[in-house]
Amino acid sequence: MSDSEGAAPPVPERRGPVTALLDATGMFFKPAREAFPWALAADWAAAAALDPGAVGPDGAWRLDFRCFAVADPGGTGWTLIDAGVGPAEGPGAPWCPVPGRLPELLVEAGIDRRDVHTVVLTHLHEDHTGWVADAAGRPFFPQARYVVQGAETAALDRADPVWSWVVEPLRATGQLSEIEGRHRLRPGVTLLPTPGHTPGHQSVLVEHPGGRDVLVTGDLLVHAVQLADPAVAYAHERDPATARASREALLARAAERGAVLATAHLTSPFVEPPEVPSR
Repeated sequence: MSDSEGAAPPVPERRGPVTALLDATGMFFKPAREAFPWALAADWAAAAALDPGAVGPDGAWRLDFRCFAVADPGGTGWTLIDAGVGPAEGPGAPWCPVPGRLPELLVEAGIDRRDVHTVVLTHLHEDHTGWVADAAGRPFFPQARYVVQGAETAALDRADPVWSWVVEPLRATGQLSEIEGRHRLRPGVTLLPTPGHTPGHQSVLVEHPGGRDVLVTGDLLVHAVQLADPAVAYAHERDPATARASREALLARAAERGAVLATAHLTSPFVEPPEVPSR
């Protein structure tokens, strides 16, 4: 699936304390118009202008798979938001462009994985949880606690490969932290419930005194067609109406705060929110 095999890892981009880490790039397993069947022609034209890199041949959807590292004040450690596609042995192997590049990118960014004290999982899909473990199934970030909404683990099918890759082993080691609702992770980093894509999906607000705040969207915003019109549903959202409400509320928050959006799958890691989200 990957269209970047053999390419040099890109230089990580930063906004304040947030570093974007591009784990992989590839083509989605269905054309973009099948993934967003309710989008109108005007939406597609606007999306192509907003994110031209996502337009693949013959209507294919080219997307990135991205994590974000947030530096502690004073450089004492790191929080990682999402864990990418992971190794070739991970649960994303059936459709993701594995193996991902995250181990090399961490080195390039000067991040020792032993200094990652927290991994926030926006949700439990395989393309966001791959580097929870290494090829041998050991926690890739050995000192970290992994933070997920309790509603997310409660809704996950026990037959889903993410259950045995993430939930079971991290519960066994005591590294899984299952929270409920809005949660202040540390000063300047707040987890915001944004359900709909999955029952326990969460986004992350990173405050940047003296600069622009960053809102990490997870899969609340997976394609620029939803930036063009936040009412556009994604075919793989668990609850489209709830996802729309969460997306519109998050985009409104970003516009009000003057925050930049940090996106997992658009081909630009940091994008501007629409000035007036659709309602």
